[in-house]
Parts: sequence; structure tokens; C-alpha cells
Amino acid sequence: MRRRSFISLLGGAAVSWPLAARAQPAMPVIGFMNSRSQEDTPHVLAAFRQGLSDIGLVEGQNVAIEFRWADGQTARLPSLAADLVARRVAVLAAFGGEAAALAAKQATSTIPVVFGIGDDPVQTGLVESFNRPGGNATGYTILTALLEPKRIGLLRELVPGIALLGILANRESRAVRQLHEIENASRKLGQSLFVALADNDTELDAAFGSLTERRVGAVLVAASAYFDTRREHIIRLAAQSRLPAIYPLREYAFSGGLISYGPRITDLYHQAGMYVGRILKGAKPADLPVLQPTRFDLVINLKTANALGIVVPNAVQLLADEVIE
Repeated sequence: MRRRSFISLLGGAAVSWPLAARAQPAMPVIGFMNSRSQEDTPHVLAAFRQGLSDIGLVEGQNVAIEFRWADGQTARLPSLAADLVARRVAVLAAFGGEAAALAAKQATSTIPVVFGIGDDPVQTGLVESFNRPGGNATGYTILTALLEPKRIGLLRELVPGIALLGILANRESRAVRQLHEIENASRKLGQSLFVALADNDTELDAAFGSLTERRVGAVLVAASAYFDTRREHIIRLAAQSRLPAIYPLREYAFSGGLISYGPRITDLYHQAGMYVGRILKGAKPADLPVLQPTRFDLVINLKTANALGIVVPNAVQLLADEVIE
């Protein structure tokens, strides 16, 4: 009897184990896609994970993340978005510009989307309004184009008497609006411009060749996910050409760029992580306002300035949030 009782007990346990396993809630999966590369984004990934953690979600414990990287090649984004949607992720997080956000939005009308862009999300058709996004998407925007006049002013203070200002941009939709703002600001200042466009590595090298041939006095590097993936190379080209340059993110100045002015991107990724967490806990994207940056960093690299023979005015140094000695 004891043996039969033991076998019965064991058989009952064998039946109950799968049922218990099936009763456990499935771990939600976040689909994370980015126009940039994994190698140049560890700091923003850390900020995104911290945002999730602040909501009580820890990767590998109660949430999983599927990563997809375009490595600066925006043509890959629609297939990356489609792949994540096919995997039935709970939330689709799309960063690195309008191309990633639009690819995510076009891939699904039901899965919540949290985006990070540099353009106006209303004009691009991502949301109905900033305060009430409507639909299945929300996130943050830097509104990059509005910062370009400030960058031009800073560069002219740093390098007085620029006869011809070079602009390095690419052909993505955001660049068109950036160039419009740059041209308007330059017209008011009486500043002549020369625009060099680059969408790939060959064009990038050729662009700096053109900037040098035209003898521009300094270069404004427009915001671009592709440029972010080629940050070190761009800084090296500027140094070889002995061209003072201003960049859109502080990472450029810390990598050896002369000066940068723009939002602290880690703040925005942190907030985006919190938005993803809130959505996983029941919030609707339609009710979460589109975020905008509140903190902007001016970073000056004095080592690079000395190498270029530039004396940074005290007034500019006093404006800086960080000065790299």
C-alpha cells in the first residue's frame, strides 16, 4: 500500500507541475529598435534600463528586451520593425530619429509605440497633438531644428569672422527642416553657407574634401543617427582638415570634438524607459504627453581648441556646463 500510495502521489505531482508552470504569467517582451549602433549607445541603454527599473521592471527578472540595430542604415528599419511586430512584443520602442519612429508606427496600429525623434511629431504624423497624442504612439522629441540658430551663434563666438560656414548634413527628412532653420538664421546674420551632404562613408569622406576645398571657416554638424554611428570618424576628419566644428550631442565633445550643444540624451532615454514601464503597467500611449528636453548641455573641449590654435573667450567658457581640460 505504501508503494502504491507513493506512485499515486508521484503521478499526481507529475500532472500538477505542468499546470503550475502554465499558471505563471508570461514575461512581457519589449521590442527595442534604434537607427544607431549598439557600440555607440551603451550610455543611453543604461539610461533606458534605469527608467524601466524606476517603474519596477528589471530586464531578465520581470521583463525581456529584444534588440534590433540599424547601424546608421535607415533603409533597414521597416524590416526590423516588422520582425519585432511578428514576435508580438508588448511595446515597441523606436529611437534614433523619425525613420525609426515612422517604421514602427507603420508596422503596427495596435502595439504601443514609444519613440525618440528630433522632429515635430505632429507634422510627421506620429501623434495628433503633444498633450493628447491619440493613437498608439508617444515618446519624446528634441525639436532639433530649433536649436540650430543657437549652435550657429556659439560657433561664431568661438571662431569670429567666419566668411563661409560649412554645414554637414544628410538627406533624411529631419535634415531638410534643420537646413531650413540654418538658412533662416544665417540669412539674418548675413552668414554665407556651404552645405555638404553625406549618407554613407564614401560621401562622408568626400564631404570633408569639399569643405576643405571651399575653405570654410568652421563646420556645423547637423543631428543625424548616421553621423552618431560615425562620431569618431567625423571628429578625426575635422581634426585632419583643421576645421573647428560644433556638434549636436555632448558625446562628440567628450570624444574629441571642439564644442557641442544639445539636450542630454540620456535624460530622454530614461524618461522613455519610464514611459515603456508605465504602458506595461496599463497606461495608454494616447494619454501620455510627448516629452521635450528640459536640460541642454554646452561642452567645450579646450584640448581640441588648443590643437586648432583657438582661444576660447572667457565669456563662452562661463556659459559652458562642462569644460574639458
